[in-house]
Amino acid sequence: MLATYDTDLTAWANRTAQLLREQRWAEVDWDHLIEEVEDLGKSERSAIGSQMERIMIHLLKWEYQPNRQSDSWLDSINDGRSQIRRKIEDSPSLKNYPEQIIDKEYTRARREAARQTGIDIATFPVICPYSIAQLLSDWLPKSSRMK
Repeated sequence: MLATYDTDLTAWANRTAQLLREQRWAEVDWDHLIEEVEDLGKSERSAIGSQMERIMIHLLKWEYQPNRQSDSWLDSINDGRSQIRRKIEDSPSLKNYPEQIIDKEYTRARREAARQTGIDIATFPVICPYSIAQLLSDWLPKSSRMK
């Protein structure tokens, strides 16, 4: 029995790729193939959004908790930046995507930074204080507004 989209996604994907290579168009599960291709774009955008949120959380923590700055925060910031660069390298059409989602991701990052630090959310700016260039370069905020 052949694996279907619903019973074994990996086997289905491998079989679909083989059918496409062999140009056996009539046997391709087009509805699910189209759904999967659309989901690829969503997945890439979601990954960029997640990395932007992670970067902003750590930048806020860096700025507002200078006494707790750590190499692990730097590693997280740098890894997030690297992941975004990689996604954009692989899909240049996503180059402007960070600009499109900065406000939404900052809102999430602000809320999460407050949760992680115990600092009142009102302490953090309502509007993202970081530019896209700052978020994606080697830039770090000056420590701290909390002095």
